[in-house]
Amino acid sequence: MIQISSSFDAGNIKVLSLDNPDDIRLEIKKDHQSDFYQWFYFRLTGAKGRSCRLRIMNAGGSAYVDGWANYQAVASTDRENWVRAQTDYTDGVLDIYLAPEEDAIWVAYFAPYSMERHGDLIASVQSSDRVRLEMLGKTLDGQDMDLLHFSNGVKARKKTCWIIARQHPGESMAQWCAEGLIGRLLDEADPVSRELLRRADFYVVPNMNPDGSRRGHLRTNACGANLNREWENPTMERSPEVHLVRTKMRETGMDFCLDMHGDEALPYNFIAGAEGTPDWSEARAAELAAYKNALAQISPDFQTSKGYPVSPPGTANLSMATNWTAQAFNCLSMTLEMPFKDTVDTPDAEYGWSPERSALLGRSCLDALLARIDDL
Repeated sequence: MIQISSSFDAGNIKVLSLDNPDDIRLEIKKDHQSDFYQWFYFRLTGAKGRSCRLRIMNAGGSAYVDGWANYQAVASTDRENWVRAQTDYTDGVLDIYLAPEEDAIWVAYFAPYSMERHGDLIASVQSSDRVRLEMLGKTLDGQDMDLLHFSNGVKARKKTCWIIARQHPGESMAQWCAEGLIGRLLDEADPVSRELLRRADFYVVPNMNPDGSRRGHLRTNACGANLNREWENPTMERSPEVHLVRTKMRETGMDFCLDMHGDEALPYNFIAGAEGTPDWSEARAAELAAYKNALAQISPDFQTSKGYPVSPPGTANLSMATNWTAQAFNCLSMTLEMPFKDTVDTPDAEYGWSPERSALLGRSCLDALLARIDDL
């Protein structure tokens, strides 16, 4: 008997019909108190050896319809290795084709990064002398807001670097990327991390949106707030995640900030800057270009020719993290965007853009930072 379930960490799907394996009909649930939806994650059982077509009937009303073009879902039988599955989008319906070789197969919009894995990450790093865990406070659902402070323990005048990831919970590649960066900062044999910690302290929030992550949301927290539109006036009642992190940022100061995200439509890795902020200058523009060029030299998966349109002077939305931090701290602040699909210039037919590649890009971000840290 074919069954579909999503009652687990980050799960999201509604079953409409299971009568015909070639016409399994599903819907994605909206974020709580929000019209955003695109993230899906569910388990299919009872279909071993059978050809199935899973049809997401409301894909045409999702938040980013352009994201379905040339998109392929991911599937896994062990929840460790996620391969791309044949996927087509036609007339508002997303069709995913599977022929499971095991009794259970998990299907998702992108390789999930569960809150259980987040807990494992926190547990695995806290024994290092290089890191101190600080719990900033609680989310609306009562989850912990975790901050990792990396330092070599030497008290000296240093730069202050902030990394935040996954404001939008469905953008799980952001936390995979942060995990790669964290792993490198912990590696005492790595000369790049050793030198960076000699020159800077790092404050890393691996998951800015624990509630949305656990609930299976695409873009919002427990009350339907888009955290990347809350930075100008966050409150503990609506966006405690941003309020708590912003308060800590004011305490530590900031010389560099990288906000990790995923983009549904664009098949590229790219960086968006804070060009539209009131205090934008030629010096900031030079810093931004230098960092982007350094990362492009280090990682063939990163490029500088494609990305978002640049905001005209004075038009930046200061409720967004990159714009608010750039303006508040007069520093280099950027948004790193990664694809849900694959990179056009460096494709991988089996895995597409993946957790492993996201983690490697996170590591490369530190190489680029070392190349430019003296100019911050």
